[in-house]
Amino acid sequence: MLPRNEVLGGYIFVCNNDTMQEDLKRQLFGLPPRYRDSVRAITPGLPLFLYNYTTHQLHGIFEAASFGGSNIDPTAWEDKKCKGESRFPAQVRIRVRKLCKPLEEDAFRPVLHHYDGPKFRLELSMMETLSLLDLCEKEGI
Repeated sequence: MLPRNEVLGGYIFVCNNDTMQEDLKRQLFGLPPRYRDSVRAITPGLPLFLYNYTTHQLHGIFEAASFGGSNIDPTAWEDKKCKGESRFPAQVRIRVRKLCKPLEEDAFRPVLHHYDGPKFRLELSMMETLSLLDLCEKEGI
């Protein structure tokens, strides 16, 4: 979580090779239930990024097209054991702001707040967001 005095500047959602296509096709990003509260802080227009942990690449630039919520589309990433329930109910609708080349991990990691070794915080401060936007702009399309 961001420190209380920091404003949410952006957000990183996480996917793998299996879920990335569904994310983009549905124009919906989602995370597991434990992220519900932090995803609810997302407002339309907030910069978003998608981290593929299979390829270790950060994709962007996306933006929130809705407020963050819970089960915006319960059929997305449906839980095979519980029909009608999403495995990733902390959701937000997205749109592409600008497609850039994916950032390799060694390019974006230095600007992120880390905890517990290699893990990084999904909520981005304003400074982290601006740094990621700059990196994406430099990479181009």
